[in-house]
Amino acid sequence: MSDKIQHITSSAELTALFSSTTYVAVDFYADWCPPCKAIAPVYEKLATQHTVDGVLAFAKVNVDHVQDVARTHGVTAMPTFLFFKEGRQVAVNGQKMIQGADPRSLGAAAEKLGGLAKKKAEAASA
Repeated sequence: MSDKIQHITSSAELTALFSSTTYVAVDFYADWCPPCKAIAPVYEKLATQHTVDGVLAFAKVNVDHVQDVARTHGVTAMPTFLFFKEGRQVAVNGQKMIQGADPRSLGAAAEKLGGLAKKKAEAASA
């Protein structure tokens, strides 16, 4: 398990992550879901490549354990990937969410967020 991924166990935890990090990618998954297991290593690799502390974080929410968070965000299929900027859900590459194990779309979204995060981090340190 990548130590770059934050495992969310409550809505308060997710809110805290939103307030401390500009961009957040969230993987809503279930332990019993085969496509979730299939995409997990891809998500871990993307998190390792693109995480920028305080700017871009990758999180996972187990929908069976944190049902209120899944409900709040309208998650009905697993896996579902949502993207947030300053705590608000945003579309990345024109997609408001990615449903299902779609490594190409997920990779493209992580690349885009990673690029934005790097620019923001560079601007902050300049």
